[in-house]
Amino acid sequence: MLTLIKNARVFAPSDRGINHLLIAAGRIVWLGPDLDDLGLVKAAETLDLGGQRLIPGLVDGHAHLTGGGGEAGFGSRVPPVSPPHFLDAGITTVVGVLGTDDSTRDTRSLVAQALSLRELGLNAWCHTGGYHLPPVTFTGSVRDDIVFLDPVIGVGEVAISDHRSSQPTLNEILRLASDAHVAGLITGKAGILHLHLGDGERGLDLVRRALKKSELPARVFNPTHINRQKALFEEALDLARAGCCVDITAFPEEDGPPDDGWSADTALLRYLSSGAPADRITISSDGGGCLPCFNAQGEMLHFDIGHPAALTDTLVRLLKNGHRLEKVLPAFTLNPARLLRFHDRGRIETGSAADLVVLDERHGIAKVMTQGIWRTKN
Repeated sequence: MLTLIKNARVFAPSDRGINHLLIAAGRIVWLGPDLDDLGLVKAAETLDLGGQRLIPGLVDGHAHLTGGGGEAGFGSRVPPVSPPHFLDAGITTVVGVLGTDDSTRDTRSLVAQALSLRELGLNAWCHTGGYHLPPVTFTGSVRDDIVFLDPVIGVGEVAISDHRSSQPTLNEILRLASDAHVAGLITGKAGILHLHLGDGERGLDLVRRALKKSELPARVFNPTHINRQKALFEEALDLARAGCCVDITAFPEEDGPPDDGWSADTALLRYLSSGAPADRITISSDGGGCLPCFNAQGEMLHFDIGHPAALTDTLVRLLKNGHRLEKVLPAFTLNPARLLRFHDRGRIETGSAADLVVLDERHGIAKVMTQGIWRTKN
């Protein structure tokens, strides 16, 4: 099946102006500004975008595919997230994680959910393990999970600086990071240690010590929720300068970030103006995750649920406030694709996966394509 997209204002994520695209077998097989260069092609479907903006599908590197929660009893478990919640938000690629509850949920169920989402049109991967050590695995080994299970690309989210963590030691973190790194070398997968950051005073100290003590590449250590505290955000800037890729969480707009944190759009702008490497910042949704508030005794007072749409809401706020699409878009597309070694995603170019999003005049999601098939329209 051939699909011809005409007169698209392509952000690849750089602004390439008006272009035309030919889609076949789930790939962009031709891209150019002049249709005459394409020659005679009989497409099964032709769509003229009339200058509407076309961007790569968003890459969400942190979502709870099987649902999060559980910190306030079994009744507080969050249900799994269905594909429309991602697709309607313009998310075409997602990476699943386990959270606090890695007892009633495990890597087996997470792998099964990722494979289920693939069958339903979403590009889905996951990490092995969860908050706690020893990690919950499928094969009994973090390294073997990454090597032998196709959807598994790393380990995490492992909790540090959080009362819900297993209080991991430096040596335990180094062993996990080493297993992930070596598995990445064997397979070409991301091979990262994805780290949940809590509100603890130790912040990113464990990561700094790991970088200082070991020979492991900085890219292996991937902390998330860095905008939950302003001091933590400043620590993360230093880690990004040292070679780590750091991740901002798109908190729901109605809740905003924790009292001492930054909203996702503010955090991205502060990062980009800091002089830290622009390719080492990503934004994820925490979709399906529990966003709890605890008292001093570690008891949950209330909680909200992360939404995949929070990722899109962040992008919309940035654009409505006048920030250039080509400046902010890489954090949602190209940067996470590079970190996760999805080499054919997060960009629009010949040979890339045909995972595409059309934006309307109000910056909302108008159409979504994955694997060369339109999944949502209007």
